[in-house]
Amino acid sequence: MDKRYNEMSGEGDLNLDTAEKRRTLWIVLWLNVAIAVGFFITGIAGDSNALLANGLDNSSDAAVYALSLLALSRSRTWKRGAARFSGIMLLIFAGGVIADAIRRFVEGSEPTGIMMMAMAAVAAVVNLICLKLLNEMNEKDVNLRAATTFSFNDYISNGGIIVAAIIVTVSG
Repeated sequence: MDKRYNEMSGEGDLNLDTAEKRRTLWIVLWLNVAIAVGFFITGIAGDSNALLANGLDNSSDAAVYALSLLALSRSRTWKRGAARFSGIMLLIFAGGVIADAIRRFVEGSEPTGIMMMAMAAVAAVVNLICLKLLNEMNEKDVNLRAATTFSFNDYISNGGIIVAAIIVTVSG
């Protein structure tokens, strides 16, 4: 098998149980917990489904980082199972977000655009920090590659919230 296949499949020889990598994952984990709490507080206060959805997403990301920490010294099979669990968790959260969006459509809601923009801007900065920390890691296994992808997706979704917030603010 070639090296690229080994890297993609998680079959390569990786040494991911270093103190530096654990430290990085702990930092990224707690940053995501903090962002999730911020999203939940501002989502409830600002009546924003987008903020609540990102709170759920960052909660699942924090769980992914916790699983990645557990997976560092585990077998490749365990690592793949942890990555699969992360994906399933995101699908479940997506179902909850869709249900809440339907509820808000039926019952109505008035999100606060300025609060949405402010929280999304803060989260974008934190997600960039997470991306920088994760990208500095060498020899990433499947869980760490997934974690990097999740942080990048979060950064992009922050831009979507800012666009939505502008629309909410302009349309009243």
